[in-house]
Amino acid sequence: MLPLVVIILYFAAVIAIGVTSFKRHWRLDEYLAAGRKYSTFFIAGALLATIIGGSATIGLAGLGYSRGLSGAWWLLVGVIGLVILGFFFARKVRNYGLYTLPELITRQYDRRAGTAASIVIVIAWIAVTAGQILAAGKILSALDFGSPFLWMLVFSFIFIGYTILGGQYAIVRTDILDIVILFTGLFLVSGIVVNQIGGIDVLWQALPADKLAFPLSSKFSLTDLVSYLLLIGLTYVVGPDMYARLFCARDGQTARRATFWAAGVLVPFAFCIILIGMGAFYLFPNISPEAAFPTLITDTLPPWAAGLLLAALISAVMSSASATLWSASTTLSVNLVRPFQKDGNEIKTLRLSRLGMLLIGVAALLLALVLKSVISALLLAYTIYTCGVIMPVILGFFRERLKLTSNAALAAIIGGGLTGLVSKLGVTTFRLDLAALGVCLFLLFAVSYLDNRRSGWKKETDKTSS
Repeated sequence: MLPLVVIILYFAAVIAIGVTSFKRHWRLDEYLAAGRKYSTFFIAGALLATIIGGSATIGLAGLGYSRGLSGAWWLLVGVIGLVILGFFFARKVRNYGLYTLPELITRQYDRRAGTAASIVIVIAWIAVTAGQILAAGKILSALDFGSPFLWMLVFSFIFIGYTILGGQYAIVRTDILDIVILFTGLFLVSGIVVNQIGGIDVLWQALPADKLAFPLSSKFSLTDLVSYLLLIGLTYVVGPDMYARLFCARDGQTARRATFWAAGVLVPFAFCIILIGMGAFYLFPNISPEAAFPTLITDTLPPWAAGLLLAALISAVMSSASATLWSASTTLSVNLVRPFQKDGNEIKTLRLSRLGMLLIGVAALLLALVLKSVISALLLAYTIYTCGVIMPVILGFFRERLKLTSNAALAAIIGGGLTGLVSKLGVTTFRLDLAALGVCLFLLFAVSYLDNRRSGWKKETDKTSS
């Protein structure tokens, strides 16, 4: 009963933040970018809350259960991505003063490329949001009260509701609450689990050697690591939800510092979750990997610790779900619908954003009901997005030097995204997901080369005829 009370209190606090934010803010800049006034502390917390969702809790504990230490790479590649973002792009991104990633792509190339990227982002981020809903159902089912289906409905109603009410302002405020609960709960519970086992030495001696192997193991090859670095790590360099946080920073230097802070915190967090997953393997060697956390909660923890851990886990998923929902819905309303409005005033755009959140939230819930694995859902989304969008954005910062064209960006986004989708349909055993990145790069440079040759030939022809 105590864990259920803790969850109810947490949900009540989240709803209260949404309601108070709805009453306080109504201007477009406040709703979509929280007034662009937040400090390094708030932006770093928002980045962490965005990153640490279903994949970094339920999914990562499952990887610790099945792979051991090498499973930590799911988050460690994100650390590498954040460092790259901080060194090279965070300041530039914030100084653009935009609302969404497709707006940046439109500025780099043209509206066609921005529209194509918007479609890819909306599709991919519906799947990411669905992964968070699925994770919430798995976590809350540990209460032994109601089915996972029921909890997915309750969770969706709450996170969609407070995101619609409070927008980016409520999300950033809730992120700080979630991060405090999350880190307190997880580090405390990891200590409880290790103590129940009898100490870290007992765990290390009892586990198979392969689960202690790092950085590679028999279940995690060099090819897998390269795939993680490219398909997952790059989403930390260029991500619609990540950039949405940077747009809220008070200036470029604040955005830059926040990425470094977030990267530093992720390292101990990754190994803390992996340790919990490995502890679950020691205690319950015959369960499914993604049942590691729920089983620990129900079978090993005292009621107060179970309540704290449940609140910590659901807070992490709540933050990521609201962030991904916001990114997808704002992209839909600002980049796909708003350009076709005759009167695109602030009030209509706000209404569009809220309607988009409702529609995408419902679509994500329906998708979550048919999904089976949090990690597989996120890998599908990340592959489609990474293979289509990321390289045109990164190289777009150097567009003039590389002589990239808008036609090339459009071809790369469509060609890379479709190849990434095919790679996840299981039609071939070849690592087409990695090849899809090559397809994207090839199209970006090949079409640019042809465009530049045609443009140069046309100029020479015009000069000769005159």
